[in-house]
This record gives sequence, C-alpha cells and structure tokens, in this order.
Amino acid sequence: MERLGTGIGWRPEIAGDVERMPGIDWVEVVAENVCPGHVPESLLRLRERGVTVVPHGVALGLGGAERPDAGRLEALAERATALRSPLVTEHIAFVRAGGPLSASPRLEAGHLLPVPRTRDALDVLCENVRIAQDALPVPLAVENIAALFSWPGEEMSEGQFLYELADRTGVRLLIDVANLHTNHVNRGEDPAKALAELPLEAIAYVHVAGGVERGGVWHDSHAHPVPRPVLDILTDLASRVSPPGVLLERDENFPEPGELERELTAIREAVEKGATARSTAQAKSSGAGSGSGSVGESGSGEPARQRVALAQAAVLSSLVAGTPVPEGFDRVRMAVQARALAAKRADVVAKVAPELPVMLGERYREVFLAHAQKRPMTGGYRQDALDFVEQLLLSSGRRERQDEQVPLRELREWWLERSGPVPRSRRPAVRLARATRRVLLRR
Repeated sequence: MERLGTGIGWRPEIAGDVERMPGIDWVEVVAENVCPGHVPESLLRLRERGVTVVPHGVALGLGGAERPDAGRLEALAERATALRSPLVTEHIAFVRAGGPLSASPRLEAGHLLPVPRTRDALDVLCENVRIAQDALPVPLAVENIAALFSWPGEEMSEGQFLYELADRTGVRLLIDVANLHTNHVNRGEDPAKALAELPLEAIAYVHVAGGVERGGVWHDSHAHPVPRPVLDILTDLASRVSPPGVLLERDENFPEPGELERELTAIREAVEKGATARSTAQAKSSGAGSGSGSVGESGSGEPARQRVALAQAAVLSSLVAGTPVPEGFDRVRMAVQARALAAKRADVVAKVAPELPVMLGERYREVFLAHAQKRPMTGGYRQDALDFVEQLLLSSGRRERQDEQVPLRELREWWLERSGPVPRSRRPAVRLARATRRVLLRR
C-alpha cells in the first residue's frame, strides 16, 4: 500500500498557505469541487512538485438503497485521472432517499447520514462498493462517518461492520479518528473497541479533524482545533499499525498558517508516540481485528434494497420534510440532526450562491431556514438556491409589510440569469427587447 505521509485538506481559501507549508506530502480535495478540465493552478503546482492529490467524494451515497449513479461514478473516475491520483475515497453513508424502491418522493439530505449496521444494509453496501470499484480506474477507500443519532435494532458494532465490508469487497478503509470520537460522545461507542475490531491491514489513510460540543452533543464541524481526545485515538491507532497516511481536515473558520502547522506537528507527535508504543509491544498489534466474528453474506438483491430504501426514506423524510420520526429513534437526537441539516443547507447555499446573503443581508439565514422547514431539498445545492429564490418570488404577492425589504427586483434578475439553459444575453438590443416585453405584459 502506498505511503502517503502527512497531508492536509486542500481548500481554495488556504491554497496559498498550503503551497508554502513545510512537510506537506499530500493533499486531499473535495472531488465535486474540482472540474477535470480546469484543475486549479495551485493543485497543478503541488502535483508538479511531487505532492500527491487525492479526490475525496461526498455525494455518491454508497450506503443508499439505490445502486451508485453511473454519471457520478464517471465524474469521480475523471477526477482521479485528471489528478493522477493513486486512489479515490468516499463515505459509508446515504445522502438521498425515496424514489421507485420506496414509492416515495426523492429527497436529498445535503449531508452524510449513517447507514444502519444491519445485514441488509451491509449486503446493499457491499454490492454498491463492488459496482464503484469496477467503474473506477484506481482503488477505492471508504470512510466511517460521524453520527448524531443511532438506528434501532443494529446487529453489528462499527468495527464488525467495517471488518465485514473490507473482507467481502477488498475495499480499503479511510479511518476518521475524529468521527470515532464523535460517535463515542454521541452514541457511547468505544473507539478502542472499534480499532481492535478493524482489519488494520486495509487502512489506506487516516483523517484527523476538530469539532465542538454543544448541549452534550459533539458536532464534527471541521472548523475547530483538533482536541486532545482525537489525538489520543490517533495514538491508539498508531500503536496498532503504521498508518500509510494521516491528513488534517479543516473546512471553514481557517486559522493563521502557523496554527495549522502546529496542529500538523501535534498529529505527527501523536503518530510517533503510537509508533513507540507499537515497537515495544508488537504482540498487541498481531491479533488486531481477529475478534470481529463474521456475520456472513445473507444474499443481497432487490428485497434487501427495498427494505433499506423504505427505512432510509422514512428517516430522511422525518429529518427534512417534517414527517413523524420512525419508531425506535431518539426524537431529541433526530431534532438535533434536523436542525443541523437545515443549518448546513443554509451555509452551503450561501457558498454556491454568495449573491443571496448580500442581497438579503442579515435576514438571509432567517428567510432561508423558514423556506427549508417547508420545502425539502430534492436536487443539488445549486438547484436548491434556484428553488429558494423562485419560492420567494412566487410568494411575493402574499408578502406582509414586514417582509417588504426583500429585494424582489434583484432576486428576479438573479433567478432569470441562472434558471435558463444558457445565460441571458447582455447585448443592449436584447436587453431592450426584454424590458419592452415586460412593459407590454403588464398592460
């Protein structure tokens, strides 16, 4: 397995800082944010210097009930080829639900949601992973995710689930130690037990990230410093196996470069501490993963997919469409997850359509969250932004006086510019014709 070394998540906001940082062996980039024909110059310069670039997908939904979308797989393969990457990574999660399998409307979560650790879900996941492996030009690694809620009736621990997945598919694992900490706080799961059950030889690399605790719930924010408990889990992992690569993730609230470099130093020290422990107690690591216990293949196929589809559709609908929470779920935690999804949706729409917070000012978040409570996302974030503005325009006739400050004319121009198959012409004659048509239609 290729040795990657120490890396950092590449983001446009810190591209220049990453290029100047000492000791960066590799970077990871969100796959959906890179266009194969227009790779950012910063990434090209890093690659030319010998820095490995790994695309990290977030939208494939390998844990979903439906088979992976061929178009999304093709796009991921194109990015791996364009970046000359040794592997690509994705998540063990579902990000959408509904459709023919569940006879319900299609819904998008806009974020990663946990799959139930059941035989049905494992069968579906294994088949989806095999489909992805066949479509990709390089090996695939999949990541354990953080979760705010648990599924009732789970049949395996996280370690057992990952062991079986790797054993049955040969897929590599991207182990996120911050997510193990998140699940420890939120779900009472023991990180050491999960590490002991993993097939350590399947680890491709490791994620390290920060988060924040609010009201007894740990939020995997990627916007805060890496806490000591996460570094301790990294040391535990490194005491069992030498990780081929370790990467610091930071998605927002970026600190000064010096602080990021100090976090990278702390990560290296945690790995070295674990390596020292491993060299003095090699007998401990020799049996890692042996206590997992096989659950066996129960035979995938459409019945399993339909059962998973129905369960995931019910969960996602309760989170984004206001339907009742399915029996057995913690209603408080589901409410926390619903609020987190709405907040994430508002934040990402603000990034993909930055003109909207400018036009709406301080009211953007309030207005968008009111929209999100009534209208679940059914497409990607760009379509969500268009749907949001369209709804504001459609409801303008019913708008009460306190809402008159919404800039309808500017919003209408923004929507018209982006909702058509091609951008509207800026030629004076065409603009005059549009204005004349509007005047005539008002008569």
